[in-house]
Amino acid sequence: MCARDNRLSFETGASSSQIKAVIFDLDGILIDSEQVWDEARRALTAELGGEWSEEATRAMMGMSSVEWSSYMHERLGVPLVPAEISRRVVERLRDLYLEELPLMPGAREAVRRMAARWPLGLASSSNRELIDLVLHESGLLDEFRATVSSEEVARGKPSPDVYLEAARRVDAEPAGCLAIEDSGNGIRAARAAGMRVIAIPNKALPPEPEALAEADLVIVSLDDLTPEVVEKAGFW
Repeated sequence: MCARDNRLSFETGASSSQIKAVIFDLDGILIDSEQVWDEARRALTAELGGEWSEEATRAMMGMSSVEWSSYMHERLGVPLVPAEISRRVVERLRDLYLEELPLMPGAREAVRRMAARWPLGLASSSNRELIDLVLHESGLLDEFRATVSSEEVARGKPSPDVYLEAARRVDAEPAGCLAIEDSGNGIRAARAAGMRVIAIPNKALPPEPEALAEADLVIVSLDDLTPEVVEKAGFW
């Protein structure tokens, strides 16, 4: 576990009440799905005669469904209207999740550890249908006070909209929230919202070094996500 040194100095015995809520990302944090999304989009692009580009994977990370489906139509040449592109990709993911949910090791335990101490929110780029499916199938739905899909706000990550809305729905000021993120665009979004950030870098698609440097704390896995670690990240 490592951290930005200037954000881990705190007074012994200081109050841990600075953290009012914890906001989780979904893809890459609670479910191992970033590559699943990538493969579904690649396959649809190829099937319909579009042309995949190497920058497409990172470009679409964190985008809302409206944004990434428009990107696939306009930039990758997928000859369907964006709404139909989104529907077909989401349908593929839904079927895969129902067959076997790719839950991250330690996800249930980490969420329940956090829920025992703080109100939880979820700020995800996934479609609402997939958010609800994952939380229902994992047994974690009741642990979250509020969940937000970026399709429910004006802009996806790295814009702060989805995190600001999550903070509003859990009734906490953004400055009192701590986000759990894995991607560069997610870290940027949470920081732009004024939140503290713990990063658990995605192993397959790690965040860019400059984005990772924006996190207040970097840990290796959900097993390292404890109330004590969250409290430390709250002091800066």
